[in-house]
Amino acid sequence: MSVTPEEKFQTGLLHDLEPVVETELNRHLSMAKEWFPHQYVPWSEGRDFDGPLDGEPWSIEQSKVTAEARESLIVNLLTEDNLPGYHNAIAAVYGREGAWGTWVNRWTAEENRHSVVLRDYLTVTRAVDPVALERARMRHMEAGYEADHGDSFLHGTAYVSFQELATRVSHRNTGKASGDPLCEQMMVRIAADENLHMIFYRNLLGASLEAAPNETMRAITDVVKGFQMPGYSIDGFLRKSVVIANAGIYDLRLHHDDVLVPVLRKWGVFDRTDLSGDGEKARQELGEFLEQLDAAATKFETRREERRARQATRKS
Repeated sequence: MSVTPEEKFQTGLLHDLEPVVETELNRHLSMAKEWFPHQYVPWSEGRDFDGPLDGEPWSIEQSKVTAEARESLIVNLLTEDNLPGYHNAIAAVYGREGAWGTWVNRWTAEENRHSVVLRDYLTVTRAVDPVALERARMRHMEAGYEADHGDSFLHGTAYVSFQELATRVSHRNTGKASGDPLCEQMMVRIAADENLHMIFYRNLLGASLEAAPNETMRAITDVVKGFQMPGYSIDGFLRKSVVIANAGIYDLRLHHDDVLVPVLRKWGVFDRTDLSGDGEKARQELGEFLEQLDAAATKFETRREERRARQATRKS
């Protein structure tokens, strides 16, 4: 079976970057703090549900989190639920040997805690309808997960560099918007994991920029221009994302200012002097796209403030 030039390039890059992965893995392990999901769940609030235990059915007035946070918590949990798909995708690219495989398994183990603690909290506090949640989980997982850029190492690593930070921002803001101090504490803890994951991927892709600047620049631009959160296939995701954006939990301005710009600045993409050909073309495309995104974010913010002003007028 013949090997394509792209496959040969990727195999060589993975080999060259293994010392970087080992360094970043050791740094991660030295910084990661052990924590236990059960300690973030108010078990004393729990009581039986209807069904075999003949408990109390769920009703929306039992939920003490805000409506906006409820939608975001559902999206966040369903996204975390799809971990088997993400594990399969990242393992297919990074492999299961050496430092690469150790990272894949460690990352998966840490991510799994997020779905555990989120589901326990939501169920015990009756924050969401558990029947609707389980049905949504089944539909979402049955749809499966397939990375937008297939088995491309550069595209995949660029994507998770942004996605982990986006998830951190979303988790933190969901906690703040929840109106429940316990929920906020839990989301802060989850977000701390996501931040460490982001640093790993961000530093790995930074090393890729040094090793293969033009190819990596192209991957970055492709990912930024086509970025979508991993939960986009959740039923009703568009409606939920609008609610989340209108609440300021995650919107275009946050995506531009708090996710894309900081990571791109860390990589120094607009200051590099080693780009040529398609790499330089990709950087120009990226700059143009960021300008368009910034304008769209401003337009969204203006319209949101106008809606809020109209709503305030009607209430008064």
